[in-house]
Order: sequence, then C-alpha cells, then structure tokens
Amino acid sequence: MDLEDINTVAVLGAGNMGHGIAEVAAIAGYDVNMRDIKDEFVQNGYDQIEWSLGKLAENDQLSEADADAALERVTPVVDMSEAVADADVVIEAVPEQMEIKKDVYTELEEAAPDHAIFATNTSSLSITDLAEFTERPERFCGMHFFNPPVRMQLVEVISGAESAEETLAVVEDLAEDLGKTPVRVHKDSPGFIVNRILVPLMNEAAWLVSNDEATIAEVDSTTKYDMGLPMGSFELGDQVGNDVSYHVLEYMHEVLGEAYEPAPLLAEKVENEEFGKKSGKGFYDYEDGEGVQIPTDEQSEFVKKRLLATMANEAAKLIGGDVAPPESIDEAVQLGAGFPDGPVKLVDDYGLTELHETLEEAYDQTGHERYAPAEYLAERAGRGGFYEIDGDSDAVDFEAIRVEYPGDMVGHIVLDRPHRMNTISDELLEELSAAIDLLEDDDEVRSILVTGEGEKAFSAGADVQSMAGDGADPIEGQELSRLGQSTFGELEACDLPVIAGIDGFCLGGGMELATCADMRVASERSQFGQPELDLGLLPGWGGTQRLKHIIGEGRAKEIILTAERYDAETMADYGFVNEVVDNDGLEARALELATDLAGGPPIAQKFTKRAMLAGRDDTEAGLEYEASAFGHLMATDDLMEGITAFMGDGEPNFQGE
Repeated sequence: MDLEDINTVAVLGAGNMGHGIAEVAAIAGYDVNMRDIKDEFVQNGYDQIEWSLGKLAENDQLSEADADAALERVTPVVDMSEAVADADVVIEAVPEQMEIKKDVYTELEEAAPDHAIFATNTSSLSITDLAEFTERPERFCGMHFFNPPVRMQLVEVISGAESAEETLAVVEDLAEDLGKTPVRVHKDSPGFIVNRILVPLMNEAAWLVSNDEATIAEVDSTTKYDMGLPMGSFELGDQVGNDVSYHVLEYMHEVLGEAYEPAPLLAEKVENEEFGKKSGKGFYDYEDGEGVQIPTDEQSEFVKKRLLATMANEAAKLIGGDVAPPESIDEAVQLGAGFPDGPVKLVDDYGLTELHETLEEAYDQTGHERYAPAEYLAERAGRGGFYEIDGDSDAVDFEAIRVEYPGDMVGHIVLDRPHRMNTISDELLEELSAAIDLLEDDDEVRSILVTGEGEKAFSAGADVQSMAGDGADPIEGQELSRLGQSTFGELEACDLPVIAGIDGFCLGGGMELATCADMRVASERSQFGQPELDLGLLPGWGGTQRLKHIIGEGRAKEIILTAERYDAETMADYGFVNEVVDNDGLEARALELATDLAGGPPIAQKFTKRAMLAGRDDTEAGLEYEASAFGHLMATDDLMEGITAFMGDGEPNFQGE
C-alpha cells in the first residue's frame, strides 16, 4: 500500500486522543469514521472536534470553509462493521488496558478489509503483543500521537517484531501528510522513546524525595531553572497524571525488572487518588488556587547529577539496544516533551564519565537496580559521549563561515562563500550549528550578528548546484531539509539576541536563515524572495512555518506562492525588515544595533525570547513560561541594577546575574 491508496481512516475511540487524531486526519483531507462503544461517547468526541475546529477558524489557523469541510469528513459511529468496512488505515486509541485492546482487535479483525493497516496509539504497551490479537502482524505497528494531537508535532512510529517495512514506511508517510513529524522506533521496547526517558526521570525525582535526599522544591527548581526543562519533574507528573505515570512504570517494572519499581511517594499519591491537576491535588495542590509554585533559587547539583545520570542510563539502553539512535531520541524528546536540547545532547554536554560514576556510587550505596549502569553507557563514556566526535573536540575549524569578535560583547558570524553568493551547503549548515554553540558558550558574548561576505548577497539561497550533484534521492532530500531545519531552529532558539545584517540578495534558504534572527537590518539594494516554487520545490528549511509568524499568513503565502522578488522598503512595509539603511552604512548600523542589545539584561532577554517562542503556537504555554520567567527575574541582580540606574537617571551595567 502507498500513501495514495489511503482514503479512509477509522479511529477507534472518541476520547481525548481518539477525537484529536480524528480531527487531525479530517483536516488533512481524509474521510474519518470515529467509533466508540456508546452513542454518548462518540457524540461527545464529535462535539469536541466541532468546538476545536471552531477555535482554529476563530484564530485564523483554518478558514471557516476548511473547518466546515473537515467536520463534514468525520462520521461518528458505534457499529464496528460500519466504522471499518471501507477503512484503509485503522488507528486504535482505546484505554491502555491489554484486555480491552484484545477485545477490540478481535472484533476489528472480523470486520476490517484484508488490505487495511492497523496502528495502535498505545503509549507504552508492547506492539508485538498487541499484534498477536490480529491475523496481520506484518500490517500492524505503533502510531503514537502526543496529547493534544492537533497541536503536538511528534508521532512515534514503532515497529513490532513482525511489522513489515512497507507498513512502517506508509505510516510514516501518513504521519507527514497529517502535518506531523514521524520518528521511527526500530525495536518494540516499553515506553518507546519519549516515555522511556520521561517516566524513569519522574520516578527518580520521586525516589529522591522518598529517600529524603531532596525536597520537591529542590527537584523542580533544579529541573526547571538549572537544567532548563519546560516543567519541574513533579509539575510534569501532575500535568501528565500520577496514575498514568504509575501504570506505565508498573508495566515497565513487569517487563523490564526492578530498575523500574515505582517510588513509594508516587505509589502513595496514586493510592490517595492524588492524580495531579485533573483531580485537584497531586504533588501540588490545585484546589486552593495556589497551584504550582517553584522557587527559582533552590537548585541542587546533587539532584541534577542524579537526574542526568538516570537520563543517560535510559538513553544508553535505547541506543545500545538498537531501539533508536541518538538523533532520533533527541528529536523525539524535543518535539514530544519540549526539551530545549535533546536528552542525549544534554548528557553528552555534561559528561558521560561523571554521570557513569554517579550511577556506580549510587548503586554501591543503595544496591537498587535503577542505578545499575548499562554496559553501553560505560562503553560510550570511554569514547567521550553518545555522539561520535571527529578529531579534536576542542578545535573549531571553519571553512564556509568565519567567526569574528568585533568587540563590545558581539559575536559576528560571516557567511564566507562570496564566490558562490554565500549559498548554503550542508557544510555551511554544520559549521553554522557549531558557531552558534561556540558563541552561546562564550560568557564574553551577549549578542550575535550574522552577515554575508561581500556586497552581492547576504545569501542567495541553497547551493542548488552542489545539491544537484547528489542526485534526486528523496531520502537524501529529506535529510538535507531536516539538517537545515535543525540548524536554523538552533539560531531561532538561541538565548542571545540575533541580528541579521542583510546586504544584497536574501533569497530562498538565505531568507529562511534571516527569518530566524530576532531583528533584520537591510541595505537599500537588498532583494528578498522565496523562489523555491519556480524550481518545483518549496521552502524546506522552515520557511513555510516561520515566515507567517512575522508578516502574517497572507503575506507569507504571497511571497512563497508567487516566488517574486521584493525590495527592502516593501519588506519593511510588510514587517519583515526592521530598518532600511543606505548601502554603505549597513554593516556599521547592524553592528551598532547588535552592540546595543549586547548591553541589555541577558537573563531577561533570554526569558523573553523563550516565552515568545513557547507561546507562538500555544498561547497558554507562552503565558505560563512568561509568568515563571517574570518571577525568576525578580530575584536577579540585573533587576536591581536596572532599577537603580533608572532611579538615578544613569545607564545600567548588566552583568547577567
């Protein structure tokens, strides 16, 4: 079966996940039969879809016509035969109980057409075991969406022991056609990727408190304000549902052994029905109106090392067990859990040797299996990290770019391929990523300026000629797209203010790069455009997603669909360019602006950027981050410096403290 053969999707289950998956499929243009065991259940799911589509239209994320058309494509049914008779793909999203799923698959197998693919949305149960309830294990796999499916980008595509490659490939294609990012899980293993990292991490947090080695405040202050994770461990547990985490751990405990024994504190919360936010009380109390209150100043290095060591051990088991490679783990956890960096990168950066020693010490002291180091962790600690390192890890040798330090706390990245109009190659992307890391890690750098060498081009786009030499392999094309998306995403998410100084052509991938800057200064002679459609392509490095957030969807579609060029003044009118200057003054003005921003309050700048990025597609998440960051800033020395300077009519000298 190919993607083109899929017309009808049946979704079994109309609960939060089921109706969310049905809505995503309907928006993508598929006919959807949504089935549940009672009329009231399926009707409630249908009503939720109608409400959600209405909100998307209200927020201009869908047109009214598209929302109405999507709703018309959803058919709510109770009868199994009616639901799946014409289904090409069946996505099961019923409660996470093996017996319930067994009954569903037994009934489904009798009613579904022979060609249909079965996909389960289970978050942790064995794909192989579930496939045994059917007569088509080769056409059975996991397709794990994240909650809420309409918003969350990740879909884990999980192979069972007998899943055919053709099945996995078409399910990945389907996920992409639904607007999601599929990440392959190559081997059936409890928790797959994201839950395999998150659930043991939350359990270790609970063990630390159970054993009086840390407080809830210390753990959550460390995870949120030191490790930089989106939520504190206990805050996340309450959000997910402590009963959910507990049941996943029980399953892991049963299948994988004593290392996944639930912590006494977590067991106590479940026994007392303190499930978290949904029950009004968990590790935090939501009934008194206070909710989550995490101190900004109770970080613990001991807690950080224990949690990172747990993360490293789980990553080692996944990588060493051929469940998923480092890149997939990092991508999945960033997309599915909102980590700023992937867990593999986090533990590599901290140092695997020290984390391995942390586990050995804890294992010697406690004898508990959760601290038993995985063999692969010891192997990779001896080689410097999970990621392969080429040559001298301390050496940075750039060829396609230059990194300069013009003074006043500015790091200057120059795209240095003037003979190629500063076009972007895969080599340049890799060097740009290294340069961003280099400057972010430099305490003497407070802002980044990006320019192109010469007067002809900031960047004329992708190096099409060198790419054409690679042939027309779709897989290589996807890899190139993802490399650009990842690198440009690093620039966009950089904690430092980023200025793009644009002189000359700023086209295609060059414009996508400029879009990731916080502010753009352009010379009068500059020209902008996204000419990809003239080549039969589309902007593949984030241009279809980021541009609309700066100039609005209508203008973004105009620029991309017409593939025309625009002058600097027009782009300033559209809101893309912040300032247009004369040709000779471009670099001086861009550096002046970067210097001004470098003198600003770095902590406040960092939190402002993070809050705005978090709230781009999820206003509530952005507001929550904004509130947390505001509270953190109230305790900084920079705030007092700013207030004192303001009161004394002087200039502040921010130190980032």
